[in-house]
Amino acid sequence: MASLEGSVVKSLGRRNDIVEPGEFDLIREIFAPLAAGNSAALSLNDDAAILPQRDGWETVVSTDTMVSGVHFLPTENPGAIARRLLRVNLSDIAAMGAEPVGYFLNLSLPSDALANWLTGFAVGLKQDQEDFDVSLLGGDTTSTPGELTLSVTMFAEVPAGQGIQRSTAQPGDIVFVSGVVGDAMLGLQRMKEGVHAADKLVQRFQLPQPRLSLGRALRGVATAMADVSDGLIADLGHICNASGLDVRLMVSDIPLSSGARAAASAGQVSLAGLVSGGDDYELVFAAPRDYLDRVQQVSNNCGVPVTRIGVLVSGSGVVELVDAEGDVITVETPGYRHF
Repeated sequence: MASLEGSVVKSLGRRNDIVEPGEFDLIREIFAPLAAGNSAALSLNDDAAILPQRDGWETVVSTDTMVSGVHFLPTENPGAIARRLLRVNLSDIAAMGAEPVGYFLNLSLPSDALANWLTGFAVGLKQDQEDFDVSLLGGDTTSTPGELTLSVTMFAEVPAGQGIQRSTAQPGDIVFVSGVVGDAMLGLQRMKEGVHAADKLVQRFQLPQPRLSLGRALRGVATAMADVSDGLIADLGHICNASGLDVRLMVSDIPLSSGARAAASAGQVSLAGLVSGGDDYELVFAAPRDYLDRVQQVSNNCGVPVTRIGVLVSGSGVVELVDAEGDVITVETPGYRHF
């Protein structure tokens, strides 16, 4: 990583200089090293990549955009922003049960973009490329009079016919969620309050863990799946809407970390807020009741806890959150919405 950082600084100027090279300088000095070793990227010499297709496999494509001030704070570490950008895209791939191949990166840079910011951003990309075995395939750079805007399009593969969709859950299926929910929302709150990035909840927001191994292992087990990006209620609602089903969730069944429970007990956040806050990037999925043992085996093999949280019934896409007395908890905003 040091060699990449050194070459970028040498080419683009001192760390606090405003970046002034042309597009091809950016490609050559910052992004070409991120494509090294992947012949599909054609060394970034062309405006497109050529991806080989394995027999019996299908291509999965997903894209996400992050905008400064909307998805991340302008003061955040650029390396952490880069890693989160890749991970939220990888989470979409995990939700399909697919295996990532590589990605395209688009950047719209303000006129005051600094060399050290791009350097840190590239180093973050390189770190997660190594961690998740993906590489850059291509992309585009442009200037903008607006906010810094980052977009990744991720390419992946899945055995033909085995991609896990949202629309294929069945009445009677059991609903599960991996890990815990609510931590990322609390982490974002703490970041806004100036809490250090080393805080565990802040890290849960900045560096979500895409459940790639779990997603792959659930092929042939899960009938439907989504990642928890907008919030557990909202993303489970996407499955219910697509499959024409309803579900009732007992709030006591929702897996929460000790930090989240403490925050709720102290009145810092409501339980409804924890299950609708988003950015957890866990997997919520449905599986037949007969597959309970298989789900547990997958969980054990992957080292990722999963929790049973509900049962799907015929309906019209309704997700209800219920307290210990059986009363429905009103959730004013079930998940994040841009519009």
